[in-house]
Order: sequence, then structure tokens, then C-alpha cells
Amino acid sequence: MPPFLSYGRQQIDDDDVAAVAACLRSDWLTTGPQIDAFEAELAQRLSVPHVIVCSSGTSALHLACLAAGLGPGTVAIVPSLTFVATANAVRFAGAEVVFSDVDPLSGLMRAQDLENAIARQRDAYPDLPLIAALPVHMNGQTADMDALRDVANNAGIRLIEDACHALGAEHEIAVEGASREWRPVGSCQAGWAACFSFHPVKSITTGEGGAVVLRDDAAAARIRRLRNHGLEPAGQEDARLPEGLGPNGDYPGAYGMSEIGFNYRITDIQCALGRSQLAKLDGFVARRRALAAHYDTALPRLGDLVSRINWDARCRPAYHLYPVQIGPDAGLARGAIMQGLREQGIGTQVHYIPVHRQPYYADRYGVAELPGADAYFDRVISLPIFVDMTLADVDRVVDALGEVLVGAAA
Repeated sequence: MPPFLSYGRQQIDDDDVAAVAACLRSDWLTTGPQIDAFEAELAQRLSVPHVIVCSSGTSALHLACLAAGLGPGTVAIVPSLTFVATANAVRFAGAEVVFSDVDPLSGLMRAQDLENAIARQRDAYPDLPLIAALPVHMNGQTADMDALRDVANNAGIRLIEDACHALGAEHEIAVEGASREWRPVGSCQAGWAACFSFHPVKSITTGEGGAVVLRDDAAAARIRRLRNHGLEPAGQEDARLPEGLGPNGDYPGAYGMSEIGFNYRITDIQCALGRSQLAKLDGFVARRRALAAHYDTALPRLGDLVSRINWDARCRPAYHLYPVQIGPDAGLARGAIMQGLREQGIGTQVHYIPVHRQPYYADRYGVAELPGADAYFDRVISLPIFVDMTLADVDRVVDALGEVLVGAAA
């Protein structure tokens, strides 16, 4: 039996191991120089002034929501086709969620989806301010940020990009309201902030980890404070220290807490790995693109049984995932298709069950009519794609999928 192909996995080599080992032998394991260096290198890569790395993509989303002004008595819009963490981060902040629909052929929030969600928000919460929308760059492909920016500007809301799938992707976007240029996802030319994940199946990994990137100086300072329990060290500009501590209260390392925060810190060990991985990001993305191109060439031999999702020419995707849609004449339930592939050593996954149908959200808000999200979910399967795969592995996946589907149709 050939090796099992999971839908995604990390790629770790001797350089990564050496970077982590060197950190373990250093004086710093938690908050030290590797964190500052990782943030600086990622900021340079994304051409953005502020990068705040943290414990996970979920914590990044939560921090961004808080800094954007979300809290009790406010509302944010989230596409239903995403991982639950996108909506959960809004609820962590105490805000309410209104779900938007998505394109049934790409899974991405469109301008009309955002407009429709804004209209439903006004009906559902006429007395609560709408603060933000969180477009999700599904599968490593970007939503149309130019179009979403126009809608957001008209509504007076901020865009927080859930870019957890999309580190290394590029999109063609209007810069300074004029010419369209290719910019990395995370440059925040249209979004107010962007959030990344460094989970093992993402473009690069720190084990677990995430980052908020943005251009807003005041918001970046607040996110750094919230990441570390809400603490402000003495000597920091505008730091508020406790009053009444007497002459011995002013000392190096003194701190004040003016608002409650979280332990969302990441470790130096993780950032040592992240720096080593970031240096290889271009090669990782190039490999994913080569694998995706081979899938594009191989899948048509399955005819109408399988189709590609829509990929926009205005984006150079990072291909975090390679999803396909199973045709209506496949003759097998999706679970049976996935089991048939698993028996041949091929792992698949479904990304994602629409969040508006999850019991927590259905109980809180009812089940909205979002036909695009439902249609995308009903037919999608994510096929294996990761850096260590070969083109022969892609052929093996496509051949096995054909055997399962053709066998069912026979």
C-alpha cells in the first residue's frame, strides 16, 4: 500500500529542526528576540507596518475584533462558509453575528452578499451599530476586496480579512484609489486588518500560532497590550501605572493594567520555527501551485463527475486547499466517496459545514436562507495538497476518485 495522503500536512526539514534546537539552547523560550524578528520579517514580506504574532489564528481574529471596536451591543457580518472560529471571535468580543451568503462556485463572499447581509442586519438589529465585516479568503483565494471595500465604505464599517488560508497569495487590487497593482494578501490595501494562522496545514507553521497585521498605529498598540493580559510596562508612551504605590512603586519592570486582556502570547520556540518556515514560503507556495496546476490538467478526464471550483484570475492563490465539487450524477453520497478514497489511502475533508447551521448559531439566530453557502457545502470535497506531494501523487488521487465514481455509476 502506498503512503497515506492526508488532505494537508506540514513540511518540516532539518533547517527547521536546527532553528528550534538553537532556540531551546538559548536564554529565551517564551517572549524573546525570535518574536520581534519574526514580526519584522513578516512585516517586510507583507509590506505592512504592524505585525503582532499571537497564539493562534483564532486569537488573532479575537484581538482584531476587539481593536476594531466590537463588543456587546454591536454587530459584525461573517460569511457562513468558513471555519467556526471566524464567527466565534465575534462572539468572544460580545458582539452579535449576521451571516452572509457566498458564491456557490467559489465559497467567497461577494459584494452583493455583503450588501444583502447589511440589509438583514438593519432589519434584525435596527438599534445596534454594525462595526465590521470579516471576509474569508477561502482555500487560499482572495475575495474581491475592491468590491467589498466599496460596500464597506458606503456602510461605514471596517473589513477584517480572515486570511488564515492565504499567506503567500497575491491579489490585484486598486492602490490609493487608482491603479490596480499586485499586492500580497495582508498588505491591508482594502481591509483594515488581516489575520493569519500558522497551524500545521497552513502555508507555513509554528505548530500553533497566528498574526494580526494592520496599518493603524493606535490599534496595533492596543492589540499588543491585549495580547499580554492588558499590561503596559513603565516607560511605554501613555502607560498608566497604579496610583498610591509610594516611592518604591517606580522601578524597572513596573506595569499597569488599564483594561483586561488575555494570555495570547506566542513563544520564542514557535517563532524560531516560523522564521525558518517563512524563509521557504515562496518555494512552498510555488509547489502548491504546481500541484494545483496538475490537478487542473488531470481532473477533466473524469468528465462531469467532478468539477473545479471557480478561481479568479485577479488572484494568485496560495492553494491552502484544493477543493472540487462532485457532480449531481456521481451516484454516491459524499460520505461514501470519502470512505472509498480512504480505503485507497487518500484522505479528504469538507471545508466547511455552513456556520449558520451549527447548533449554537441556529439556536441563537435561527437558520437564515443562504443558498450559496448551502450549495457550495453540498458538493465540495477537499483533495490532498501539501508540499511533499509529487505530481504522481496527484495522478493517484485523480485515478482513485475516478475509480470510486465510475464504479458507482456503472
